Amino acid sequence: MIPSSFPDASEIARLTARMLLEIKAVHFNADQPFTLASGLPSPTYIDCRKLISHPRIRATLMDFLSITVMRNAGFEAFDNIAGGETAGIPFAALVAERMALPMTYVRKKPKGYGRNARIEGDMTPGQRVLLVEDLTTDGGSKLSFVDAIRDTGAECGHTAVIFYYGIFPETEKTLGDHGVALHYLCTWWDVLHEARAQGAFDDQTLAEVESFLNAPRAWQDARK
Repeated sequence: MIPSSFPDASEIARLTARMLLEIKAVHFNADQPFTLASGLPSPTYIDCRKLISHPRIRATLMDFLSITVMRNAGFEAFDNIAGGETAGIPFAALVAERMALPMTYVRKKPKGYGRNARIEGDMTPGQRVLLVEDLTTDGGSKLSFVDAIRDTGAECGHTAVIFYYGIFPETEKTLGDHGVALHYLCTWWDVLHEARAQGAFDDQTLAEVESFLNAPRAWQDARK
């Protein structure tokens, strides 16, 4: 179970950014941009999967995520913790352990044989389910998972992630229009601030990253 006392949200954001930088989960490269799942270029890339290999950081961030959700949504707000395939599964298991709740996971699509299920584990009608993932960019990928949960008769009005891009204004509206509240630990702005404080990257790279964060669609359009 988690302790009852934790830093405020701004300090959680700073510490989360610091830990992501420490394990080199943060990648900045303006000269050779990364290609995102959308096919669009980006000078930034975050690899939250690395967290599972660092137990002290992993444990601290899962404590942070659990307390953030409980502060924002309520301490008795959920009956089931669901992880999205695949990156969300280990984090959902760790959050479920801390909150002493059942854990399930949601497939991206039916597996095509057997029960042809998208939900693995026990999820029952009326349960209040928290969807856990590693990160969200524009929120769109969460909607399919939420719909699969709701198809069981369960409720899903909240999703929690370690990292939220925080640069696409439509994200929280997309989720909100679908009846889903977003909870997160830090954004690219928090990482940029901490990277500057640490001198983790050269000034030119950080300036280009800031340019992207201020106008991501324009930055991408200019480099398609």
